[in-house]
Amino acid sequence: MSEPTPTSPLREVIALFLRLGLTAFGGPAAHLAIFRDEVVTRRRWMSEDEFLDRIGAANLIPGPTSTEVAIYIGYRRAGWRGLVAAGLCFILPATLIVLACAWLYKQYGTTPAASSLLYGIKPVIIAVIAQAIWGLAPRAMKTPLLAAIGVAVCVLYFLGINELVLLFGGAAVMLARWGARRAWSGGTTPALVLFGLPALARVAIEIVPVSLDTLFLTFLKIGALLYGSGYVLLAFLRNDFVERLGWLTNQQLLDAVAIGQFTPGPVFTTATFIGYLVLDLPGAFAATVAIFLPSFIFVALTQPLIPRMRRSALAGALLDGVNAGALGLMAAVAVQLAQAAIVDWLTIVLAVAAAILLVRFRVNSTWLILGGGLAGFAFRLIAG
Repeated sequence: MSEPTPTSPLREVIALFLRLGLTAFGGPAAHLAIFRDEVVTRRRWMSEDEFLDRIGAANLIPGPTSTEVAIYIGYRRAGWRGLVAAGLCFILPATLIVLACAWLYKQYGTTPAASSLLYGIKPVIIAVIAQAIWGLAPRAMKTPLLAAIGVAVCVLYFLGINELVLLFGGAAVMLARWGARRAWSGGTTPALVLFGLPALARVAIEIVPVSLDTLFLTFLKIGALLYGSGYVLLAFLRNDFVERLGWLTNQQLLDAVAIGQFTPGPVFTTATFIGYLVLDLPGAFAATVAIFLPSFIFVALTQPLIPRMRRSALAGALLDGVNAGALGLMAAVAVQLAQAAIVDWLTIVLAVAAAILLVRFRVNSTWLILGGGLAGFAFRLIAG
């Protein structure tokens, strides 16, 4: 009599991130909130502290933060195969959806209408993010200084301070405190080696005709150098594809970014859309591989360091500062999203109902997002 085969961790990773690649709307802040709900609260694949440390590590390296956290989670659950599977499964569904949108756009010259669906999805996402912030805050802001850093980052973000300055500023405060303590106790403070912060130097390339090589190398550069939000991605894309190469118009670029924003999964799938506009399927494939490839490499190189960083007083202080700053930024983004998402009585009802179902009944966030989308679509359909 054969024993029952236990569930494979790799299969668990594949199933989870394929589903999230199809349903994780809302951008990086929402993705991180959904990840926490799935891997910390529901599946208990890691602790709150381990999850926060992976957010901190992802913020220290270039590339799309939520995708890199997904890759870290895959490795933590299923080793090297999980690392590859989590990233591919999170990216692939979104890539195929964006590819379909790009085909429609190129055939008919318009973006697909999705406002009714997003009308109901957005307020639910606000509730998901708020629940994640509430759950992560005790860990990320475990001392008065860390709490002050988180609050200061949130406030300064609204005053227009660059998010990278704020993020690394939080780390700098904690490192300065660590150094002061070392000096006070008579120890020596080693020189700080800043890693994961390459110079965002502009690569000078002469204007050339459309080619697959240039497309690949341009997106590879962006994936290897880009820190920050979708607005930073927009600046990189405009500089390269509108101004330097002249392959896109401003309107095409804005449409590409809009597609990346309202489809599920990583916002960096904007590259898929641009690649298809420029060179059809080969361009879409080359652009997608190029912009995401550096993330897999950076995570593979840094994931063995995360436990060591937490054991090191110096690196632990760095992670604590980054984690507090990241949570402050997450709160600021949630406020901005809420201003655009909660606009009438129905969106208020959806946000409040989603919050109650998340906190009181622990309903899966994926079902809430789908339900919100259907409610928004039905309401707009009835209202005409």
